[in-house]
Amino acid sequence: ISNGMSLVILFGNNGIVSKFLGIDFNIYGFVGIILGEILYAFPVAFLMLSDIIRYEDSVPYEAASVLGVSKFNQFKDITFPYLRKPLLSTLFAVFTLVVTDYGVPLMVGGKFTTLPVLMYQEVIGQLNFGKGAVYGTLLLLPAVIAFLIDFFNKDKGNSSYITKKHPLSENMTKKVFAYIGCVLLSLYSLLPVFAFGVLAFVKSYPNNMSFTLDNFIKVLNTRAGGYLVNSIIIALVVAIIGVCIAILTAYLSARMKSKVSRFLHLSSIVSAAIPGVVLGLSYVLAFKSSFIYGTLIILIMVNLIHFISSPYLMMYNSLSKINENLEPVANTMGISKFLIIKDVLIPQCRETIIEMFSYFFVNCMMTISAVSFLVTASNKPISLMINQFEAQMQLEYAAVVSIIILLVNLIVKGVAHILKKHIKNNNKENLLDNEY
Repeated sequence: ISNGMSLVILFGNNGIVSKFLGIDFNIYGFVGIILGEILYAFPVAFLMLSDIIRYEDSVPYEAASVLGVSKFNQFKDITFPYLRKPLLSTLFAVFTLVVTDYGVPLMVGGKFTTLPVLMYQEVIGQLNFGKGAVYGTLLLLPAVIAFLIDFFNKDKGNSSYITKKHPLSENMTKKVFAYIGCVLLSLYSLLPVFAFGVLAFVKSYPNNMSFTLDNFIKVLNTRAGGYLVNSIIIALVVAIIGVCIAILTAYLSARMKSKVSRFLHLSSIVSAAIPGVVLGLSYVLAFKSSFIYGTLIILIMVNLIHFISSPYLMMYNSLSKINENLEPVANTMGISKFLIIKDVLIPQCRETIIEMFSYFFVNCMMTISAVSFLVTASNKPISLMINQFEAQMQLEYAAVVSIIILLVNLIVKGVAHILKKHIKNNNKENLLDNEY
């Protein structure tokens, strides 16, 4: 919803950029949905692919360069086979995010209607739970297709126990193109931040664009502080429990192949295909009369299921790339699987685990759809205030809430970045010690 709203604020009929340039961008319809969904799904795709590339070994590339193999053939014969399964996982994750999203099409779709929007209108607008359930079932098909692709895709781990990091290229032309690409992608990804950054400090969009801080004061006077505490508690608990569950599940499905592990894999990725509205409704029907209804516990439970898929796939792909002979060797030496996980696998995947934690936390802070039917005045997360203010056309207040959530998430991401940098420095020191 926020991504779609930001496009309207910037490029809509009364948008900031539209008015400044005097151009009608016609953001509504198919083009607007595509632009909004790229904003929505790009961070997940980038996170999953950058995480798995971190574990790629540079030794095959050095050997290929010595043998005179061209860069194109290196990519075709080394990089692409290595990324084949992670690419499929990422494509599934992005496709599922987009095909189940109703927020962007609802804001900028215009007359171009998607299946999740129909489901949203049936469930929220007309309370037709039967049709909503049918639409939700149709949206589960991508998960089944992804499982079948994964089942028939035979992918092996790395052949070595220790991977050598890729040296950075010293070619200035490559560096310039890389920096230009990163800057352009970063600017595009920051569009919502820019839109809400402007909107949060104006008196009345689009009529009175003069600077003010009253919006922050008014939002804080509407119990936003208490709702923010709720969100942080939910996000922290979900992140801690979710990381533990994702690691255990990924280990069982990636390292202990069996018929049960295949079912476990399917169960873990199916959650990505369940729209948040459907998931929230199912929890209402299942727990309406239980003691956990109306508490933070049910919000923690629904968020765990809602966001488990992508962190699970990150860990699954990482564990799949670690040498598959570790367990047989350990078994021969009488080393337990618990020690292999604790002393070998988790240390090798520390950066992935940090990314998983931040993924859970950030998404729990932002989610609206899955928790909208389960909240009360006491357990309400701050993200629902965005929906509340947007429905009342108080876009300035919605922007303030978005900025507050962004600041909390930036703090978490900053801590995660520091931890990953510390791990990288330790790895470099250990590598130098080994070479010495």
